[in-house]
Amino acid sequence: MEIHQTIEQQKLARATKRVKAVSGFYKHLIVYILVNIFLILSKYFQLDPGEKFLMFGTFATAFFWGIGLAFHAFGVFTNNVLFSNNWEEKKIREIMDKDKQQKWE
Repeated sequence: MEIHQTIEQQKLARATKRVKAVSGFYKHLIVYILVNIFLILSKYFQLDPGEKFLMFGTFATAFFWGIGLAFHAFGVFTNNVLFSNNWEEKKIREIMDKDKQQKWE
């Protein structure tokens, strides 16, 4: 019975961690959209006569931040190839086994 509860606790912990990651991404996305709308509109309304709006500088923040947002999405919504759940579980078992074998004096 204890083993079953431990497995269920691990599943709950993983699910909670996943939900927090997805929630964090959506918060990041909302902030990205709101801040970039504000920056682009403020640039539009502060244009000097004859100044062009459609320049890279107008959208540079959105572009570079968008790259970061894409990496965030990749990390949240794809299976992590290097550090998957299986890797984490194996590493945890390996560390626990080492702790059992080590003698503390």
